[in-house]
Parts: sequence; structure tokens; C-alpha cells
Amino acid sequence: MSVLLIVIYVVFAVAALLTLWRIVVGPSILDRAVASDVLLTELMCVLGAEMAINHHTRTLPVLLMIAAVGVFGSISIARFVARRDTTEQ
Repeated sequence: MSVLLIVIYVVFAVAALLTLWRIVVGPSILDRAVASDVLLTELMCVLGAEMAINHHTRTLPVLLMIAAVGVFGSISIARFVARRDTTEQ
């Protein structure tokens, strides 16, 4: 394994740990929602990098499912927050 791969893995691991910290500590639901989207994006980047490094496309369906879950999750949270904001006014 090359030094560049180790650096890439360390950077992704630190980013994931910081994102998990924001999910746990986040003061509002929107902070947690954004952090979960960032975590899903980081996971997609790791899978994409792994596919590029190993020259295969076997994990492409997993990548597409993670993207779909992220989009639908974001839409659900946005609708929940929008509905909650209209009832409070």
C-alpha cells in the first residue's frame, strides 16, 4: 500500500469521526441532518475511490443506493422541518 493511500484513508477517517461528532452533539435536528448527509457523501467518496484504485465497478449498485437514501432522507427531513415551522407560526 502506498503512502498516498494511507494519507487518503486517514483523511477520510478523521472527516468521518468529526462528522459523527456533529451527529451526536449537534444542537438541532438540521445540524444532525446536514452531518448525516456529509457522512453519506464521505462514504460515497470512499467507495468511489476504492473503485478507482482497484479498477472495478462491483460496488456501483451500493453507491447508487447510498445516494438514493441520502436524497430521500434529506427530502424527508426538509418536509418535516417545513411542516413544523408552519404549525409554530
